[in-house]
Amino acid sequence: MSAITGIYQFTNDPILLDHGNNLMKSFERFPSDDIHIWHSRKVFFGCHVQWITPESINERLPYYDYERQIAITADAIIDNRTELFERLQVNKSERTTITDSELILLAYLKWGKESPKYLIGDFAYMIWDERNQTLFGARDFSGARTLYYYKDHSRFTFCTILEPLLKLPYIKKKLNEEWLAEFIAIPTIIESVNVNNTVYKDIFQLPPSHTITIQNGKVSLERYWHLPATEILRLKSDEEYYEAFHEVFNLAVTEKLRTHGNVGAHLSGGLDSGSVVSFAAKALKQINKRLHTYSYIPEESFNDWTPKYYAADETPYIKETVGYVGNIKDRYLSFEDKNPLSEVDNFLDLLEMPYKFFENAYWLSGIGDQAQKDGVKIVLNGSRGNHSISWGSERLNIEYYASLLKKLRLFHLNRELTIYCQNFITGKKVILPVAVRNAFPKIANFFRKAEGSAYQFPAFINSTFAQKTNIYNKLQQYDIGISGNFHGDLNEYRKNYYNQLYVWNKSGTATTKMSLRYSLWDRDPTNDLRVIQFCLSIPEDQYVKNGMQRSFLRRATKGILPDSVRLNHYVRGIQAADTIHRMKDSWKAFVEELHQIKQDSAMANILDINVIGNILSKLEDQPSPNFVWTDEFKILTRSLIVYRFLKSF
Repeated sequence: MSAITGIYQFTNDPILLDHGNNLMKSFERFPSDDIHIWHSRKVFFGCHVQWITPESINERLPYYDYERQIAITADAIIDNRTELFERLQVNKSERTTITDSELILLAYLKWGKESPKYLIGDFAYMIWDERNQTLFGARDFSGARTLYYYKDHSRFTFCTILEPLLKLPYIKKKLNEEWLAEFIAIPTIIESVNVNNTVYKDIFQLPPSHTITIQNGKVSLERYWHLPATEILRLKSDEEYYEAFHEVFNLAVTEKLRTHGNVGAHLSGGLDSGSVVSFAAKALKQINKRLHTYSYIPEESFNDWTPKYYAADETPYIKETVGYVGNIKDRYLSFEDKNPLSEVDNFLDLLEMPYKFFENAYWLSGIGDQAQKDGVKIVLNGSRGNHSISWGSERLNIEYYASLLKKLRLFHLNRELTIYCQNFITGKKVILPVAVRNAFPKIANFFRKAEGSAYQFPAFINSTFAQKTNIYNKLQQYDIGISGNFHGDLNEYRKNYYNQLYVWNKSGTATTKMSLRYSLWDRDPTNDLRVIQFCLSIPEDQYVKNGMQRSFLRRATKGILPDSVRLNHYVRGIQAADTIHRMKDSWKAFVEELHQIKQDSAMANILDINVIGNILSKLEDQPSPNFVWTDEFKILTRSLIVYRFLKSF
C-alpha cells in the first residue's frame, strides 16, 4: 500500500542520508497518507504510505522491531490473513489490528526465506535482518507490485519506481538496447521476455515469484513458486463442481474487498468481470456497502461499424448484469475529451517505459480518476479470467472433439457435436472436418506445407539492430514466434502460461504505478492462486460440456448472472472499435509525427524505416475504422511510443 525504497551500504562508510531523502522526494508527485523513514548506519528504508486497508491506517512503515532487531518496508496487501493467524498462532485479541507488514515479519521469523510461499496477495517488500546482516525481499507470484534495484561494489539500492534511482549520482541513465529490441520484435502485448531487465541498463527488477537476498555484498535471486503438478479433481456431479468453485471463488473475492474506503470494479458485458461483480456485490451487501462499477463505452457520436457478432458498446449487457445482481452503483464513461494519442506522454511519464496498450490507455486512466473521486480504494477486475475461471474457446472444443474421435467415443462425439451446432447455428459438415484434422495432425501438417507458410507479423526492427542484440535467437529460446500466434496443445499452453514469468510484467507495471497515482489498488480474484489451482484441477470435459465454449463458468453462474449474459454465445464485446473515430481531429498530427520518425537518423538505427514508410504511403487521410485492428496500426503506434520515449531520454 505504498511506494518503498532503500539503500544498503556494503562498506564501512555510513549511509548518506541526502541520497535517501532524494529517493523519498521523488514520490512527492503521488498522494500520501503518511511518510516515514528509518535508518541505521548501513541501511536506509523509506515508505510513502497510502492507506488502503483498515489495518493500514496509522501503520508505521518502515517498522523496526527492537527486540528482534529486524526492520521492514513493504508495499503489500496480504489476503490469507485468517490462515496465517492460525499457522503463526496469533492471539485472537490481536487479529483485527495486526498489520500486513507485521504478518510478513512473523512469517519471515518462522519460515525464513521460504516465507513468501505461505503468503497470498499482492506484495513487494524488503526486510533488514540486523542479527544476520542480511537484506531479504520478495515479490508476489504474478508480480502485481514492482520492485526495481541497482547494485555496485559498495551498495544495493531498491525502489518501487524507476525515477528515484535515476536521480542518484552513482546511477547513470543508459538505454538497455536488449530490452528495447525485445519490445519492438515481440508481436504480442508482451514487452520483454527477460524478466530481470528493465529499459535502463544496470537497473534490474525482481522477477515475479522470486526472493532476493543480499549478504556480504552478494545478490542472489531464487524462484520460490512454480505451478505445482495438479491432480484432476474427481467429484460425483456437476453440482458438486459448482459448489466447490463458489466456495473458493467467493473466498478470493471476499478477501480482496478489505478496505476502509469504497470498493469499485471494472464491468464489461462478459462473464469474467460479471462473475467478479456478482460475488462482490453480494458480499458487500452483508456489510452495508455498495459496489461502484465502471464501464468504458464509445463516444456518443460513434457509429458502430463492427459486425453483428461484436458489441462495441456493451451497455445493454452491462445493465442486464447490474439489474440482475443488485447492490451496484453503475457508471458508464465515454471520456468524450480523451483519445489514445493525447495520453501517450501521460502514460510514458507514469509507466517510465514504452508500452503497447495504446488503444486502452485513456480509459484506464479515466476510470482511475473517477474511482478516486468516488472514494474508492479497491478496484476489482477479472483480467486473468480467460486463463482461469472462463477457460475455453472454439479451438478448445475442437481439440476435445478430436480427442473423442481418436478414442472412438463416437456416440459421445455425435451428442456433443449436435448440441454445439445448435448453439452456434452451424452444421456437422463444417465442424467435423476440423476435428478430423486435429485428430490426425500429421495429415493436416502435410496439407499446410502444401498450402505454403503461415502468416507472420511484419518485422519492423532494424535488421542490424536485431543482429546486434541477437533478438530472434533469444525469442526462440523462450518459445516466442514472430507470428504472434500460438500453435500446439491448448492445455499445455495454459500450464506454461502460469510458469512463464514474462507474461506478468506488463500488468504489474501498469497496476502498481496507476495505484500510486490514484491511491487505490487493482485486485483480480481470477488471478488468485487458490482460484488458479482449482480451475486447473477441473476435468477437461467441464470446459466444453453441452456444446458450449467456456462451458464451466456459464453453467456455474446459473442464478448468479442473467441468462442473457451467461448464455450469450453470439455477441462478443470488443474494445477500441472507436479508436480511429476518437483520433479523427488529431489524425493529421499523428501522421505528421510518423513522418518525423521516418526522417530521424537515430530512429533509423532502431526501426526499419522502410516498413513505416510503406505503411504511410498507403495511409489515407482518414482510414477505415477497422484499421485499428491491423498489424500496421500496431507498428505505427508502437513506433510513435518508442520515438516519444527516446526523445525524452
